[in-house]
Amino acid sequence: MIMSITSRFSVIIPIYNRPDEMEELLNSLSLQTIINFEVVVVEDGSNLPCSHVVEKYKDKLDIHYFSKTNSGPGDTRNFGITKASSDFFIFFDSDCLIPPNYFELLSKRLATQQIECFGGPDKAHESFTSIQKAISYSMTSLLTTGGMRGGSEQMIKFHPRSFNMGFSRKVLDLTEGFSKMRFGEDVDFSLRVESLGISCWLVVECFVFHKRRTDFGKFYKQIFNSGIARINLYVKHPNSLKLTHFFPAAFVVGSLGSIILLVCGYSLPFGILLFYCAMLWIDGAIKNKSVMVGWLSVLATWVQMYAYGFGFLSSFWNRLILKKSEFSAFGKNFYK
Repeated sequence: MIMSITSRFSVIIPIYNRPDEMEELLNSLSLQTIINFEVVVVEDGSNLPCSHVVEKYKDKLDIHYFSKTNSGPGDTRNFGITKASSDFFIFFDSDCLIPPNYFELLSKRLATQQIECFGGPDKAHESFTSIQKAISYSMTSLLTTGGMRGGSEQMIKFHPRSFNMGFSRKVLDLTEGFSKMRFGEDVDFSLRVESLGISCWLVVECFVFHKRRTDFGKFYKQIFNSGIARINLYVKHPNSLKLTHFFPAAFVVGSLGSIILLVCGYSLPFGILLFYCAMLWIDGAIKNKSVMVGWLSVLATWVQMYAYGFGFLSSFWNRLILKKSEFSAFGKNFYK
């Protein structure tokens, strides 16, 4: 789809119990260099609604607020699409801040290149806490599994993620939108788009500042669910599982094994593990210009690896060995 720079977008934001995040996100949208978009906010059965926050931006944005019973992020985005008025949909998560030239840069790219589906990378904002910067490092660095998620196509084929993605009505008509998966629904969508022969483009210049989780406990829970989702995705898309997806599980087994070997008097594997941690610390400290963030980046990477690895192994056992269905294996509501 070739669009003009003045083309209009529909920004769709699902939200669940995060009014403070919505305040920051809407403020960043109100500061765009060009405001050629409407905003559709969909409250997914929240106990802490953000309607009062939306009301504050009625005179700054073309904004529309809807509330529905809880059904998960994918279904909530689909609901938002039905309320949208444009033919190109942009999706942000509520924990994102949008740089002021995002829509200017996106409009210029779409005016020169035929793109039906795209995604952008994420970065840490200077205002983020040290833990948030460390988590961002672990989720984006090439020294972790983060290099495969966005901002780089060097490791595996790029699949847009829901915190920063968009697609045309043509893609909507062909895919019928997001699935009912509670986690991994964005990757599932990208894989279905890919199966239709439509390219999912990485638009590097259209990045967002992604806060993610504010502490390591919440981060662990989120990434554990990502590990579960990877096997669920494999069941739906057998060709989607790559060797790199086994790396966190291998890290869990290898790191535990190196400790056992160290106790038995064989120190080389543990020495390799320490060298890897030193690389993470140095790289994290340099990129964030902070020794403290460097140390926290090591911890964040361990949390990421163990969370994803355990989630992956748990799902592997339940889905592939015990042959349980997606929802009987994991009845927990991931979105909540």
